[in-house]
Amino acid sequence: MTEIQEQTASFGFQDVPADQKEGLVRAVFDSVAENYDLMNDLMSGGIHRVWKSVLLDRLNPQPGQRLLDVAGGTGDIAIGFLKRAGERPERGRLPAEATICDINHAMLKAGKSREDAQGFPGQINRSCGDAQNLPFLDRHFDAYTIGFGIRNVTEMDKALKEAFRVLKPGGRFFCLEFSHPITDGFQKVYDTYSFNVIPWLGEKVANDRESYQYLVESIRRFPSQETFADKIRRAGFSRVGYENLSGGIAALHTGWRL
Repeated sequence: MTEIQEQTASFGFQDVPADQKEGLVRAVFDSVAENYDLMNDLMSGGIHRVWKSVLLDRLNPQPGQRLLDVAGGTGDIAIGFLKRAGERPERGRLPAEATICDINHAMLKAGKSREDAQGFPGQINRSCGDAQNLPFLDRHFDAYTIGFGIRNVTEMDKALKEAFRVLKPGGRFFCLEFSHPITDGFQKVYDTYSFNVIPWLGEKVANDRESYQYLVESIRRFPSQETFADKIRRAGFSRVGYENLSGGIAALHTGWRL
């Protein structure tokens, strides 16, 4: 009799049963939601805002476009998209729309209280959903974004196929994620900072060292830039590429549904 091997998924440096990862990740973000935006600023020195601005530069939002921002949390990217799309209004065109989809209720709730989200009545939709099984129609969105979220998904390949499914032909895919510094020396400096400073900040500011220890570990388990680009191609995307940001601390991965 052959023993069936249990499927596992990475949770930081641990390998856990695949069917448990979602609950573990949800618990992490339930814990960090209240301080999420503040901690992002502290951990990155505000550089995450520059990275998101680069994403929006490449996306070049236009009036009438529909954006799906998966793992969109408190709505940084979605709100930035609507601000930029509104800068060039055209007569006879509908305003842009942004749908924020996140598996975590606490993150969506935290985003509703943002002052800068109040200026877009009827343009922001929020949906609690799983990146691996999106609750949206085929070929519905002009653009799909996911910022610092795909490494938390149990099956990345499934999430990428779902991204392809919900995009219209000609739609664009953008994934902003922590990645791997491009030199060994820089990697060592970054590791020293990440494993010492970020969990310490989590403990002192958010009273939660363990969640931020997980976040640092999950970054180290994420595939290299080239490996992840190959995953995007296998999901069906064309013209796949990536752009290293801040020496590879983060990378912006892109593709088209043609």
